[in-house]
Amino acid sequence: MFEKFTRSWELTKASAEVLRSDKELLLFPVISSLAALLVAATFLVPIFGLHLFEGGQIGPLGFVVGFLFYVCQYFVIFYFNVALVGAAMIRLEGGDPTVGDGLRIARSKAGAILGYAAIAATVGIILKAVEKRAGFLGRIVIGLVGAAWTVATFMVVPVLVAQDVGPLEAVKESVNLLKKTWGENIIGTGGIGIVFGLLIVATIIVGVVASIAAAALSPYLAITMAVITVLAVIVLGVIQAALGGIYAAALYRYAVDGQAPAGFGGNTLQLAFKPK
Repeated sequence: MFEKFTRSWELTKASAEVLRSDKELLLFPVISSLAALLVAATFLVPIFGLHLFEGGQIGPLGFVVGFLFYVCQYFVIFYFNVALVGAAMIRLEGGDPTVGDGLRIARSKAGAILGYAAIAATVGIILKAVEKRAGFLGRIVIGLVGAAWTVATFMVVPVLVAQDVGPLEAVKESVNLLKKTWGENIIGTGGIGIVFGLLIVATIIVGVVASIAAAALSPYLAITMAVITVLAVIVLGVIQAALGGIYAAALYRYAVDGQAPAGFGGNTLQLAFKPK
């Protein structure tokens, strides 16, 4: 287990180095967030206009609209994740990727991405439907199932980028790769989430305190501090998303090739996936 912690830390540091080398990779989470907001705004019109979810009851039309919303949101998220991971893999191979390179890769995988978005939407709706009808313990179980699904499908995007397979094959391959990388998967992604979660909480606390203090001097200064805090939180979220995508690409390459990608030095990494 100690080796998994060490390996995860080395992969995370190397992923951060890739991000420092290619800061334009940060554009993918930004574009993804803007596109997701656009999709949400588009669906709000029929949802509120047709009163689809009022009264706590969801009819057939509401179910269809909800499912389409899930599919569209997942498609946007996965599309730009594929673009990010694709660009990261070019960097890991020693290339110098551009935003256009990542988007080109995503366009070539659009069909598979749509299929995977439909699968993820179906799983999400089923879990939410069961969770609403479950008791307290049932909701805990469903939460664990959802977490297991997230871990098991962590490699789907890298698989779609690197292999010419459909969404079902990508899910199966992701599960197979999990057998090799479950420790690095959980430790690495969990560690990134915890670190950035703490940074975001700390930023919010400092921002709130600074805004309150600034309000005593000027309301405009308080507003300025609040805006700076929001922007800082957004920036941290973008960095976390980009780092997570690069980490997925690096972990996939490492698990499949058994060799450290270009720029990933260190004896620890060279031996990380050495056959037992």
